[in-house]
Amino acid sequence: MIRLTLYGRADCHLCHEMRRVVDDVVRDTGRTGAVEVVEVDVDGDPALVRAYGDDVPVLCVNGVRAFEHRVDHAALAARLAGERS
Repeated sequence: MIRLTLYGRADCHLCHEMRRVVDDVVRDTGRTGAVEVVEVDVDGDPALVRAYGDDVPVLCVNGVRAFEHRVDHAALAARLAGERS
């Protein structure tokens, strides 16, 4: 299983945009069920607030920071293609 972790905030339009791209890529590449998507609200943890500040969204692929602020469909699809599930 591939794990995508999206660090963001509830009121962040870029975070919502990144989540839409993630959902589209997972669906369009036929990886539903093979990819676990976890959203983490950085404001829920003071350590995460210090670590990320205003630098969200951040998307990690299997624990590795992969994309910041924006991700496009093709780039994420290519990254997932290179990951073991």
